[in-house]
Amino acid sequence: MIADKFEENGLARLREMGCDVLYKPGTSGPALTAALRETGARVLVVRSTRVTGEMLRAAENLKLVIRAGSGTDTIDVDAATECDIRVCNCPGLNSVAVAELTIGLMIALDRRIADETNDLRRGVWNKKEYSRARGLKGRTLGIIGLGRIGYEVASRAKAFEMRLIYHDVVPRPDIERELGVRQVPLEQLLRESDFITLHVTGGKENHHLIGAREIAQMKPTAYLLNCSRGDVLDEQALIEALESGRIAGAAMDVYEIEPAATDSEFKDPVRTAPRFCGTHHVGASTEQAQLAIAEEVAHIVERFMERGEALHCVNARQPADRL
Repeated sequence: MIADKFEENGLARLREMGCDVLYKPGTSGPALTAALRETGARVLVVRSTRVTGEMLRAAENLKLVIRAGSGTDTIDVDAATECDIRVCNCPGLNSVAVAELTIGLMIALDRRIADETNDLRRGVWNKKEYSRARGLKGRTLGIIGLGRIGYEVASRAKAFEMRLIYHDVVPRPDIERELGVRQVPLEQLLRESDFITLHVTGGKENHHLIGAREIAQMKPTAYLLNCSRGDVLDEQALIEALESGRIAGAAMDVYEIEPAATDSEFKDPVRTAPRFCGTHHVGASTEQAQLAIAEEVAHIVERFMERGEALHCVNARQPADRL
């Protein structure tokens, strides 16, 4: 069962493999719980739909949950483990897409593109107001989390001739040599960076990793970007910093309060904060990324069918029964 939008190449590949595909994008909550129970689905594929413990316990035949993306924070992995259900993801395939958006948001902040567009739509020509961009060349980019996405951001920022520093719990000597990026303590990164971009996993270990104390250490001319997970940034602290002018601005693709449905009212209070630029949690939503992810989902299902092996499994390593 596929409960979110999924590319046709992946659907075709699954059918070629002999899978009975139930494609029901937009199915969530009680409707998804009922569908899993009634259909006896053995594999569930999701993108943004939440998978709860109640759903997993109701799905007696379910063997595999695949997140068509990298993060698994929308899936109750602990409950899946209790139910002997493997949870897999597709790491790395959306890294370029998220990195491209991150760079785009950096430029949008520096050039105030969203504000300029809004003024033009209102019939306001105010060239003097928008002729103060500082530019990216020579500016310091601080990357918090130098994993796959952080690496792709760094490689693109290097082309802009930016100075690159990073903070990560794991040293990345190979990337340091390749890109000239330097590892520094978090406090130093906060003090020195002109742009700070977050690329860490969500969950308890990184909840509000950046809060009021961290924002207070930033330059008043610095910008903060979050294209990782909504809960790693204390939004209330950010809103207060934007309203007081403590930092120059912020851009976000993820939020602490996100609508459950694809088309819905956006109520997160950050939307009205000054010097805020936002997108609709679409970092991974390029055609290139989604085609690659669909192929990988089919590959995961195929390997599980043939060998009982769960590729990119986040909650078990031992062989599983075949489908």
